[in-house]
Amino acid sequence: MTKSTIAPLPDPSGSSPDPLTEVLRSGARRLIEQAVEAELTALLAAHAGETTGDGRSRVVRHGYLPEREVMTGIGPVPVKVPRVRDRAAGAEKVRFTSSILPPYLRKAKSVEELLPWLYLKGISSGDFQEALAALLGPNAAGLSSTTISRLKAAWWGEYERWQRRDLGTRRIVYIWADGVYFRPRMTEDRQCVLVLIGADEWGRKEVLGLTDGYRESTQSWRELLFDLKRRGLSRAPELAIGDGALGFWAALREVFGATREQRCWVHKTGNVLNAMPKSVQPKAKGHLHDIWQAETRVDAEAAFEFFVGTYGVKYDKAVAKLVKDRDVLLAFYDFPAEHSHDRSQ
Repeated sequence: MTKSTIAPLPDPSGSSPDPLTEVLRSGARRLIEQAVEAELTALLAAHAGETTGDGRSRVVRHGYLPEREVMTGIGPVPVKVPRVRDRAAGAEKVRFTSSILPPYLRKAKSVEELLPWLYLKGISSGDFQEALAALLGPNAAGLSSTTISRLKAAWWGEYERWQRRDLGTRRIVYIWADGVYFRPRMTEDRQCVLVLIGADEWGRKEVLGLTDGYRESTQSWRELLFDLKRRGLSRAPELAIGDGALGFWAALREVFGATREQRCWVHKTGNVLNAMPKSVQPKAKGHLHDIWQAETRVDAEAAFEFFVGTYGVKYDKAVAKLVKDRDVLLAFYDFPAEHSHDRSQ
């Protein structure tokens, strides 16, 4: 008899629960109960010395609130919260409220964070119930299309507030530009998300702006750069780093004409290696890293020449991709050492 090597999948209907998941849920329930009990113990200890007029303890345990389920990353977990009785008359009543399990908590934060991920993956609002049931079990209640619509409205409000924030409070020295392509949620004429990341003189990075754009056109980049300028980025960054997309560079020269240009070493490394056999790529990649990791421009120039001399005869197309951008690849070395934070991108 041949032994099957195919592992059976769990029944999506939930009739045959996964034993490991059940163990995890059981353990999660015990941990939650222990944490809530610790909170209650701290509250009772804080009022341990208080008594009523007849000498009884003022604040005592008083059973539990009705059990409820909280949706977590491993599915629904039943929880119950203890309550207390304050026997004092006429004073403001002492109540127990768990910081771990607020009265109206129905979903753990991890589940809330799962929803935007699913949305970006292309799950429509109407399909969320089925998708979440497959991930979290058939009892994924309360995660309907109405919930998704409410969360989408909240996400959009947060995004708009972020887009309006003031950028004039920090000196942005560097900016990185790239276009990120997604398959879901993109219409025919808005095919990518344009992203700009900035770094100040201390090397602290942040996303400055992002917007959907038509491929990586000059007009789309121009609109984003002008928006940054309107929100306070009035002083031109010292250096801009990006790939060879012509749309960004044309827009940059128009909006921030004084900003110097450097090609992104991550993109350039990929372009060069793609023109070489896979067997050669690991060694060639190390030699490319020797260029941008060099301490001085002199050392970088030497590493550059070594790469050209080593691979130029046999892999001329790959070397040509590197040589044509020589000046903008080494532009970083024209800057003071105190601004040298990240040469790789």
